Amino acid sequence: IITGAGAGVGRAVAEEFGRHGWSVALLSRDVTRLNSAAAELVERYGVRTLAIPTDVADANAVEAAADEVERELGPIHTWINVAMATVFGAVSDVSAAEVERGTRVTYLGQVHGMMSALKRMRARNNGVIVNVGSALAYRSVPLQAIYCGAKAAIRGFTDSLRSEIIHDKLDVQLTMVDLPAVNTPQFDWAMNKTGRRPQPVPPIFQPEVPARAIYFA
Repeated sequence: IITGAGAGVGRAVAEEFGRHGWSVALLSRDVTRLNSAAAELVERYGVRTLAIPTDVADANAVEAAADEVERELGPIHTWINVAMATVFGAVSDVSAAEVERGTRVTYLGQVHGMMSALKRMRARNNGVIVNVGSALAYRSVPLQAIYCGAKAAIRGFTDSLRSEIIHDKLDVQLTMVDLPAVNTPQFDWAMNKTGRRPQPVPPIFQPEVPARAIYFA
């Protein structure tokens, strides 16, 4: 399962797994992009795919998607949390509702993924969870407080869960891949209150680079 699989890093990750012959479930909100990505994987690699329109901010929707994947594709071996949302702007310019939405997608979206994955992987004592973090979880920058806060929160939740997995002696692997600046559509799609066109801080990598790192993880 790959969340945020309709574009950017998530889509590149889906491509990387498809290239290696995996069955891939793609989760994202945009039906058109999801179906396009899934169809491309089938055409290029002949793998089984499942496109499930899902808002990861909704825990019930994530759980329903997990059930559908297990019915259609079989037991979930690997769950990769990529989906994100943010607003470019100073804290004084963003609303509480915008902060909440960015946090629900970027942070709680990964929490919901971890919980749904762990529920199934614990029962089988097998599986891999990969969370996509950011360098900004370690060094926050201005005009990105929503994103930086969410990525730092993911790091904290992941570290706590990893400790519990170690304590319970589970054969479930949990890791976090922290990304550098990546050339993705988020800089065109995200709400922007700065009056300027945002871009990542160089050096900027193409999505295929983190996709390979996530597959390795």
